[in-house]
Amino acid sequence: MATKTEAGAEARNDDETAVETVTAEEEAAQAEAGDQSPELEENPEPDEEAAEPEAKVPSGVGQGAGAVVSAVLGLVSLSGGWIGTIAGAREQLVGQLRTSSTASVATQIKEVYGDAWHSTALWAGLFALAALLTGVVVLARPAFGVPGRPQAPWIKSVAWAGVSLGVIGLVLAVLKYSDALLGLPSAS
Repeated sequence: MATKTEAGAEARNDDETAVETVTAEEEAAQAEAGDQSPELEENPEPDEEAAEPEAKVPSGVGQGAGAVVSAVLGLVSLSGGWIGTIAGAREQLVGQLRTSSTASVATQIKEVYGDAWHSTALWAGLFALAALLTGVVVLARPAFGVPGRPQAPWIKSVAWAGVSLGVIGLVLAVLKYSDALLGLPSAS
């Protein structure tokens, strides 16, 4: 049998255990809520690194988009976009309206088909020039950006593809416009 003092000590131990259990549960709830009291923190000093705003690091999204745009413009310059097709069809219609039925065959060919061909070549050249300039800007951008931050390799590759397609498209457009490539047939 337990004596009176032993029973009182056991009761006090049970009360302390209950208080410790409640305190541990409160601490766990506060930790989950991220709401610890200053007395429970191990490091009461404010975290200097967390107080400073993070520096915005450029992600290269703009450069990547510019590289893709350059490559697409280069492809449009080679395949002929709908703008070039519409401009060519318009020039063909204007040529038909301006040419009388009594005009010579050479004049009719030049007015109806030659001007349309040149208009298509002009639009292809403009797309090629846009592709070339966009690719060059994307490739030159790291020289004016954050020092020590290299450009992603895929951005360089796609930008070089855009520059290459732009150069090829520009050369072909000049050759088409000057009638050195697929010139108009002679009427004689």
